Amino acid sequence: MSKLQVRLYFDDNSWIGPGKVALLEAIAEHGSISAAGRAMDMSYKRAWDLVAEMNRIFGSPVIAAQPGGKSGGGAELTPLGRDVVAHFRAVEAASQQAAGSHISSLEEMRKQKT
Repeated sequence: MSKLQVRLYFDDNSWIGPGKVALLEAIAEHGSISAAGRAMDMSYKRAWDLVAEMNRIFGSPVIAAQPGGKSGGGAELTPLGRDVVAHFRAVEAASQQAAGSHISSLEEMRKQKT
C-alpha cells in the first residue's frame, strides 16, 4: 500500500516532517530526550539538535527539560509542542483523505504495468 508523507516547509531553512514530529511523540512517551533518541536509534546530540531546530522554527520551546543528575532529569512537551504534534498529524490525516482516490488510481496504474 502506498503512503503519503507530508513535510511542511515554512521557508528554505525551516521545516517539519514526520521524523521531527515522531521525536516529539517519543519524548512525550518516554519522558526523556535521551530515551526518545535511543528508541529512535538516534544520538542524544542529534535529538537535542532537532529539538533546538524546532524551538527556533516556532520561536518558543517545544519541550520542557529538567537537567539530569541523581534524580535523572526528564522532559515533557510544552503546550506548543503538543499543538505542533496535533496539528501536524491533522495535516497528515487531511492530506491522506484528500489524496486517497488519486493514490488508489496511481496504485492501479502501477499494477497494470507490463
